[in-house]
Amino acid sequence: MKFTGRLTKQLPHLLSTGDLSKQQLNTLLKHSAELKDAFKKNAIPPAKLSIPKSLDAKTVAVLFNKRSTRTRVAAETSLQALGGHPLFLSPSDIQLGVNESLEDTARVVSSMTDGIFARVGAHSEIETLAKYSSVPVINALSDLYHPTQILADLLTISEVYGVNYSSEAPLSGLTFSWVGDANNIINDTLLSLPRLGAIVKVGCPQGYEIDNIIIKQLEEQGILDKVLFTSSPLEAVKDADVIVTDTWISMGQEDEKTKRLNDFKGFQVTEELARKGGAKDNWIFMHCLPRKTEEVDDHVFYGARSKVFQEAENRKWTIMSIFDKILGEYRL
Repeated sequence: MKFTGRLTKQLPHLLSTGDLSKQQLNTLLKHSAELKDAFKKNAIPPAKLSIPKSLDAKTVAVLFNKRSTRTRVAAETSLQALGGHPLFLSPSDIQLGVNESLEDTARVVSSMTDGIFARVGAHSEIETLAKYSSVPVINALSDLYHPTQILADLLTISEVYGVNYSSEAPLSGLTFSWVGDANNIINDTLLSLPRLGAIVKVGCPQGYEIDNIIIKQLEEQGILDKVLFTSSPLEAVKDADVIVTDTWISMGQEDEKTKRLNDFKGFQVTEELARKGGAKDNWIFMHCLPRKTEEVDDHVFYGARSKVFQEAENRKWTIMSIFDKILGEYRL
């Protein structure tokens, strides 16, 4: 089964988790767990599963218009483990749409590589790359979606709660609570977790609500009834199994810092917020990193509830799974 996405090309591009069926999500997550298990057990042979060299003699353009510690380390180490060669291209090496058009860049880079892993600004940029690329394009981040992060979140949830993603509604009974800005992380979360049976509660201050593009997709998928939108962080964390936040001030929004900090007062994730809001006793905390103290206090971030570093490591295993299935096999 190939990815089809929202484009007409037959290449298996991955632009958001909305491009994946439930079966494909299950395949990627199961394979991620297998790869992690194999890598961990390699220190004590024999490993249950060897890491496949599916990208032997293949080069993947790792194209970053925005810097990132976790995404870059995960991508480059995954490609090396699979036998491939990462070709890292930063803004100082290549400027998307500046010196030449995005269409020309896609045509040129794809003619010399076996895949493109791109971290961009506007989502239209990743769509243009996919439209004109002759090799698969994987979205490493755009302003609208962040599929590799959401897959890492799902793997982390499965490890904590023992979720079997092969069932029809594997996340049934689980409440995922978002407290913060409406951004690419929660957008992509909404395209995947409700389809897997989870209830997703989205708490954003007034003026920072979810984009109508996402609302329309939820309506088309018939899962809007599994989502609650609120401007109250207390209402958002009621009955929460998982509480998640992210940066309130993304790259390019630094001049809005004072206003945003004021608008997000009361949204910091703390034990008090969870207790007052009525989160479940055993709730866990996740954050895609990097983190700032106004988003979550030290007690939660470094405490026993926090799964942030497990979540960060899982970026590697889910990205490796994506590379293996999409670039190594060209099928999923």
